[in-house]
Amino acid sequence: MDENIGLGPLLLLSGRANRPLAKEIAGELDTNSDNATIYNFADGEIFVRIDRNARGRDVFIIQPTVANADNIMELLLLIDAANRASAARVTAVVPYFGYGRQDRKDQPRVSIGAKLVSNLIVAAGADRVVSIDFHQHQIQGFFDIPVDHLYAAPVFTEYFREKNFTDLVVVAPDVGSAKMARGFAKRLGASFAIIDKRRPAANVSEVLNVVGEVDGRTCLITDDMIDTGGTIAQAVHALMDRGARAVYVAATHALLSGEAVSRLSAAPLAELVVTNTIHIPGAKRFDRMRVLSVANLLSRAIKYIHSNASVSQLFEIKERKKGPQRVALA
Repeated sequence: MDENIGLGPLLLLSGRANRPLAKEIAGELDTNSDNATIYNFADGEIFVRIDRNARGRDVFIIQPTVANADNIMELLLLIDAANRASAARVTAVVPYFGYGRQDRKDQPRVSIGAKLVSNLIVAAGADRVVSIDFHQHQIQGFFDIPVDHLYAAPVFTEYFREKNFTDLVVVAPDVGSAKMARGFAKRLGASFAIIDKRRPAANVSEVLNVVGEVDGRTCLITDDMIDTGGTIAQAVHALMDRGARAVYVAATHALLSGEAVSRLSAAPLAELVVTNTIHIPGAKRFDRMRVLSVANLLSRAIKYIHSNASVSQLFEIKERKKGPQRVALA
């Protein structure tokens, strides 16, 4: 496909949740993302104003909905403002979709948070949603509008392929992550293992067994997110106790809640590799953390959507000399 896609009347907006990522995406698109004024009134209410003409334009709003009411409200207000400004189409680019773990009614008298947030985005007036690595794939069906569900796997596999491991085994930290881990193993030509665990309470896990050969091998634990870090830290210890040569961890969304940083920095892992779908402040970074950018992935998705091209091109891997953080996927 021609790299010089005519962007035409594309307008890129950004909420405050991850402005560094929005700036990177804007750079990839040769435009800017600083096109809206957003601030809080004294009582906490959020004010949003689009500072550029949006009439008839293809508007893309970049805002991860990290579990924070302000982040979600900012996205909804930006969508509403774009529609009231007569935008031709409004696409919500949500690198991390918050409330994704509340995807079913697994207890009496509980809400389905993922469905509620989906309804709010649609009700606000979004015409399309773009996101990366939903916690559960079926969340796509919660929206009554088109959804482009992207995967960070090509960004990770490009990075780890350059390490030229010859003894790699990809490890799923639990049954729910098995499908993702198998995909990584296939792309990297690695073997596969899984950790059998039980979770007695929310954010509490206990490793029971490691199924697969890890003795003397380099292990790569893959998951869609790291929250409190308890599951990953226990998995790293379990693999090292069973003779692993080194343990790497790759996770798309770095929530890093509570004591996650101290747990992970204390764990005997070789490297923690995450993406910048969520802004990671300096206080949450440590020496063995590597942050890869998804700006190229999202900017290409925006280009293809804007030009009505196939977004499925993003699932194909192509080598690129500039490095894994800017990997070309089509």
